[in-house]
Amino acid sequence: MTTAGLEHTWVAHYAEGVPAGIDAPTDSLVDLLTAAVAAYGPRPALEFFGAELTYTELGRRVDLAAEGLRRLGVLQGDRVALVLPNCPEHIVAFYAVLRLGAVVVEHNPLYTPTETAHQFADHGATVAVVWDKVAGAVADLPGVEHVVAVDITASMPWTKRMALRLPVRRARELRAQLTGPSTGTRPWSDLLRHGPLAPSVRRPGVDDLAAIQYTSGTTGVPKGAMLSHRNLVANAAQGRAWVPGLRPGQEVVYAVLPMFHAYGLTLCLTFAMSVGARLVLFPKFDVDLVLAAAQKHPPTFLPAVPPIYQRLATAARERGIDLTAARFAISGAMALPRETLELWEDVTGGLLVEGYGLTETSPVAIGNPIGRERRPGAVGVPFPSTDIRVVDPDDPTHDRPVGERGELLIRGPQVFGGYWGKPEETAKALLADGWFRTGDIVVVDEDGFVSVVDRIKELIITGGFNVMPSEVEAVVRSIPGVTDAAVVGLPKTDGSEEVVAVVTVEPGVELEVDDVRALCRSRLAAYKVPRRVVVVDELPRSQIGKVLRKQVRDGLIEC
Repeated sequence: MTTAGLEHTWVAHYAEGVPAGIDAPTDSLVDLLTAAVAAYGPRPALEFFGAELTYTELGRRVDLAAEGLRRLGVLQGDRVALVLPNCPEHIVAFYAVLRLGAVVVEHNPLYTPTETAHQFADHGATVAVVWDKVAGAVADLPGVEHVVAVDITASMPWTKRMALRLPVRRARELRAQLTGPSTGTRPWSDLLRHGPLAPSVRRPGVDDLAAIQYTSGTTGVPKGAMLSHRNLVANAAQGRAWVPGLRPGQEVVYAVLPMFHAYGLTLCLTFAMSVGARLVLFPKFDVDLVLAAAQKHPPTFLPAVPPIYQRLATAARERGIDLTAARFAISGAMALPRETLELWEDVTGGLLVEGYGLTETSPVAIGNPIGRERRPGAVGVPFPSTDIRVVDPDDPTHDRPVGERGELLIRGPQVFGGYWGKPEETAKALLADGWFRTGDIVVVDEDGFVSVVDRIKELIITGGFNVMPSEVEAVVRSIPGVTDAAVVGLPKTDGSEEVVAVVTVEPGVELEVDDVRALCRSRLAAYKVPRRVVVVDELPRSQIGKVLRKQVRDGLIEC
């Protein structure tokens, strides 16, 4: 049997009450927020360093900001850049842009000026809402006409704002981390001073473009994935359906993931709002900040990545802080080690399950069932209304048999509409009948559970053989003293590649290269054994902690 013949066998493994499909979305993200405001008006929507904002007030500020943006000339279909950390203004700006029928373009505020300039040149936004610490750099970009600067300390409680102004070194350092001077810009408060947007202004439709979300660029130049309101509303609905026992209006979701990343955007900006959650915002992940917040309003639902779970659980145990309110935790972006899963569940008593997604799938497409059917080590089964196939990477019309490695294809309402301004790249990624080529090599068993093996574009070709980096990395990481590893291929004169392992080690450890290679030879075929082992202080990572193999490879080539 091929994977095309699985015929949704995975539905039998869904948690009790999870449907095989969701209703086709008919409302936009703006309608989603409007419904949340109507249903949960007096309840807290946002919490930032202890300061709270109700759903009613959130809705009012969105209307005010939308009118402010309209007066800056923002029209339906225009792109508006957001260059912000997690803060209340981020949520307000996101929905205000959408209210006008305009398109949100999310940016990492810690990107270099070159990286930011490339993306602005690609999407062409003339209006940007920007963290004041980096606003000056954005204001200097060609084509940018209006920059709205956000001082995120303005949303903190009065006592914390005053503490940041104390004439002591620590206060000055903290203030410098959170805010800075911005020239050639206008303050965020200017957007809110004109009164609310007129109700007659056209609202977006479900098929309108909502966001351009740039891919991480781990395998090349980042591309802008076009996500419609339908894509993002569908993924929020799939998330709600996936988690039995959600309590609308009572959940506490922690936004420790950056909302400029697709993972944080969906789980915090859309999913959390759709269930009337209290969304606790953190400008960056900080163990002390998170555990301090947990003593007042502990999380009940936590989307994060494995290093965050490991650090939080370890620190909570050491400090005696109660995290048992955390009933649900969703891990993504990288493999979830079994020891991290066991530690988290021992400390919290809740469930930690792994999932899978990409920017192009809004992002979640596959998840482990919330319950006894989950399978540690696999990323799970397809979400409701989601189909998968595993195909020959060289011929995606040919399906691979169940249990055999191949490229994962995904089809569902959350699959994007293409790459902004890149029709050729879109044609390569989106096949007939809506199938999206993920570029990931997976194995799917007879029950429909998916295990990720590697990325096609990161495969190493040496001597005519394919080497999967993750397989070699797993062996290298098992060596005593090694804390992490990235395996990459460096070009050789004969057109093939040399396998190189780049590792970090525990303090004081001196790694013997011959010993590393000897251990690898005992577990791997000869062509997979690293020819070189390079020790570094740290490995480059994305904002959510994923090791960036492309940057590792580029760094070695430059040396």
